Amino acid sequence: MTQFLLLATILLAVGVIAVPIASRLGLGAVLGYLIAGMAISPILDVLGVDVIALQHFAEFGVVMMLFLIGLELEPKKLWELRVRLLGLGGSQVFITIIIMAGYSLLVGNAWQTSLAIGMILALSSTAIILQTLDEKGLMKTEGGQSSFSVLLFQDIAVIPMLAIIPLLALPELAGAAAAVGDDHGHSFNILEGIPAWAVGLITLASIAFVAFAGNYLTRPMFRFIAMAGMRELFTASALLVVVGIALLMTVVGLSPALGTFLAGVVLANSEYRHELQTNIEPFKGLLLGLFFITVGAGINFALLAQSWSSVLGLAAVLIGTKIAVLYALGTFFGIKDCPSSDKLRHVGVLS
Repeated sequence: MTQFLLLATILLAVGVIAVPIASRLGLGAVLGYLIAGMAISPILDVLGVDVIALQHFAEFGVVMMLFLIGLELEPKKLWELRVRLLGLGGSQVFITIIIMAGYSLLVGNAWQTSLAIGMILALSSTAIILQTLDEKGLMKTEGGQSSFSVLLFQDIAVIPMLAIIPLLALPELAGAAAAVGDDHGHSFNILEGIPAWAVGLITLASIAFVAFAGNYLTRPMFRFIAMAGMRELFTASALLVVVGIALLMTVVGLSPALGTFLAGVVLANSEYRHELQTNIEPFKGLLLGLFFITVGAGINFALLAQSWSSVLGLAAVLIGTKIAVLYALGTFFGIKDCPSSDKLRHVGVLS
C-alpha cells in the first residue's frame, strides 16, 4: 500500500509541476508530460515499477479520447469526411508505406522486413496528435479535421496490418517472436483458430451490435440510472459503456479505440451526450497524462546514447518524408492554409 501511494504521489506531483511550466514556456502539455516521465525514470527504476504494464493501463485514456471525439461527430458529419478519410488518409498510409519500404530495401533488408517497417512507420500517435490539436484549439479547423481523418484511417488500417505482419515473419525470427510472446502473454481473442469467413462475420456482427446498442439499449439504461438521481451511478454507467465496448472489440481482435469511437458517433445525437462528456472527460485527461509520462519514462537512454546519430538521422528521414507526403496530399486535396496569426493567438498557439 505504501509503495502504491508513493508511486501515485510521484506521478501526480510531476504532472502538476511539469505541465504548467511547459505550457508557460510554450512547449505544450504533451511535451511537459514526456519530460516529466524522463525526469522520474530513474526513480521508477529504483522502485521496481513495471513501466510497460503501467503504460498498458494508461492507454485506456486513448480509448476514452476516441469515444469523446465520436460524441462530437454526428453520423452525417462523419459521412461528410469520407473523401478525406479514404482519399487523404488512405493515400498517406499507402504512399508512406511504399517510400519507407523502399528506404529499407536500399539499406539491404529483406522485402518482408521492409514491408513490415513501412507499415509501422506509416502510422502516427493518435494520442499525441489529437491531444496537441485539442490543446491548441485547432480540432475544429480544416487542418485539424484533415489530421483527424488521416489518424482515423490509420486506426482502421491497423486491423489488416495486424493480419498481414505475421505472414511476413522470416523463419529465423519466428522462434524469437514466439519466445517474446510467451514472456509477455497475449490478449484473449475468441477468433483464434476459426475460419476466415467466420472471423469476418463475427467482426461485422460485433460492429453491428455496437451500433444497435448505442441506438436502442443505452437510452433506456441511462433513463433507468437517472431515476436514482445519483451522479456517481451515471458516471459508473458511462464508464461501463466505454469499458464494455472496448472489451468486446478486444476479444474479437479489433481496436478498442475504434470500437468506442464508433459508439461515440452513434451516441452523438443522444440526449445524454453532454452528461457522458462531463463524466468521461476527467478520466480521459488523467489517463492520457499518465500515458505520456510512461512514454517518457520508457525511453531507453542507454540505447539512444549508443546509436544517437542513427536514431536522429532515421528520425529526420521519417519526419521529412511525412512532411513531404502530407504537404503534397494537402495541396492535391485543396486543404486551405492554417488559420491566421490573429486566430492562432486567440487560441493560445502563439501566445
